[in-house]
Amino acid sequence: MNKDFFEALAALGSENSVEQALLVEKIEAAMLKAAQKAYPYAEDDDIRVEIEPSAGRFDIYMKKSVVEGEPKTDYEVSFEQARLHDPNCELGDLVECKLDPVKFGRSIAQFAKQSIRGDLRAINRQQMMEKFESKERELITVKVTQVDPARGTVTVEYDHTELYLSRNEQLFTETMVDGKPVRVYEPLKEGQLIKVFVTTIANRDKKPIVRISRVDRGFVEKLFEQAIPEIADGTVEIHAVSREAGFRSKIAVSSHDPNVDAIGTCIGPHSSRINTVLNELHGEKIDIIPYSEDPEEFITRALAPATVISTTIADDGSREATVIVPNDQLSLAIGNKGQNAKLAAKLTGYKIDIKPEFPDPEPEAEDVDAEGYEILEDAAELDQLDGSAEV
Repeated sequence: MNKDFFEALAALGSENSVEQALLVEKIEAAMLKAAQKAYPYAEDDDIRVEIEPSAGRFDIYMKKSVVEGEPKTDYEVSFEQARLHDPNCELGDLVECKLDPVKFGRSIAQFAKQSIRGDLRAINRQQMMEKFESKERELITVKVTQVDPARGTVTVEYDHTELYLSRNEQLFTETMVDGKPVRVYEPLKEGQLIKVFVTTIANRDKKPIVRISRVDRGFVEKLFEQAIPEIADGTVEIHAVSREAGFRSKIAVSSHDPNVDAIGTCIGPHSSRINTVLNELHGEKIDIIPYSEDPEEFITRALAPATVISTTIADDGSREATVIVPNDQLSLAIGNKGQNAKLAAKLTGYKIDIKPEFPDPEPEAEDVDAEGYEILEDAAELDQLDGSAEV
């Protein structure tokens, strides 16, 4: 039985990534509780559990009172039997005797099993928190272990822990099929190493769930931080990021060193640094915007690559801005499906009303804010003019 026990013990430790010493400690505690439940009238220190994997030993002992003749209770041992354990014992002494766990009964065994499971859940919860708490809002590199084409879920592994990348958190692009937009997700394969962003740890007090993403705007921000030392050391600062995952991102940066060009630093020699970021984004475009503390200037820059004639901030503190652009720049300022204007609004935190320099009889473009957008119907027909200069 001991051989089977220790084989099961090794398997249990491996399956739960728990060190054997810790697992033995928890099993000893569970079996002690089970023994105390089976012998409720024994004192707590009368029962002892001893597990030695190296020697293949698993024993439970209880101190019993030495009596003359046949013992009348489970808490007694005959004088003759006691002498086999302790040759010097006398009547009335307490002698430690080995117990047979099989005699504990089915309910007691089930109690021990549940106790061990509870301990394992607590251990796994603690290990999960220790492993990932410092990784929250950070990038980690994971290995794809399984791709479920039907559900779209991807299973990945990080430091012997399985995580799940849902379909909604995977990068995608859109293509037209029979006149309808169809999402095409990035082709992830088993064995592939990818970077993911740890967005949060949910359900911390019970069963922690580590949520990961490749569409969160933090994913882009951390990619820049990893690829560009000047961002990591604080020389270049990222002030804001707005993102339409899989399509386009805008990132506002500035330099705290007058001798360091923030945009040039992000691009790198021969575009080497920005290409490192782009390679992880599978075709997503990036606009690097020079940050300005002047809201009007910042909004003007955020609408790049469109040319802006003027930007006026509302005086009532409503964080609204009116932007005038040349007529031939209106579609470019709004962008494909309103994308450029929407990203600029998110980046700056201002509601932006884009107007042409010379209004024509067509309906005016509606406001675009950080949460949504409305655009001219005829602007949609000019989507192909979106020649936004991306890096």
